[in-house]
Amino acid sequence: MPIPTRRPRGPTLPAHRLPDLPGRVAIPEQQRGTFSPLEHFNTAPADTVRGVLLSCLSSVSWADRIVAHRPYPDLGALLAAADEAAYDLGPADLAEALAAESLPALPADTYAAAHTALSAAHAAYEARFGHVFVIYLGDTPVGEILDRVLEGIRSRLANDPEEERIVAADQLRRLAKKRLLDAAWGARGRDGAAPGG
Repeated sequence: MPIPTRRPRGPTLPAHRLPDLPGRVAIPEQQRGTFSPLEHFNTAPADTVRGVLLSCLSSVSWADRIVAHRPYPDLGALLAAADEAAYDLGPADLAEALAAESLPALPADTYAAAHTALSAAHAAYEARFGHVFVIYLGDTPVGEILDRVLEGIRSRLANDPEEERIVAADQLRRLAKKRLLDAAWGARGRDGAAPGG
């Protein structure tokens, strides 16, 4: 049996050496599973993202519109799309979103008389406008939440129904934006910065 022989190879290139770069490698290692929140938002299944969006604002058309325009190049583009979709809510979409809202939560140590006052103000508001009162509280200090909610209800009771629909839609838009930031980025927001309202 003949012994296999190696064929001679052609001339080989000299070994290439990289200059000494302390702390650096020629090709950075890729870290698996380190998607940014935006990358995850852009690549997650549509039903998953739609579920997150519906927890931010209970409007199917709003959520579908945002999902349909993925991928977003940056957080600003996503938030702008969310704002635009919220501005375009029709009366039926707004009613759908408002039906899923609940009263703002009061601090745990709020006294009983405050709950009674809030219940009475909310009942008057709901009787006038046919939906729950919504308000964006943003960075309102905990100690001022009750006053801000009561003041908001009382001042908005003077609105006519069309004017209040516009105000409620704006409050929902702001709530949705904050909830979207919290859902996708947590309380830190983008790049460690606190999210804005």
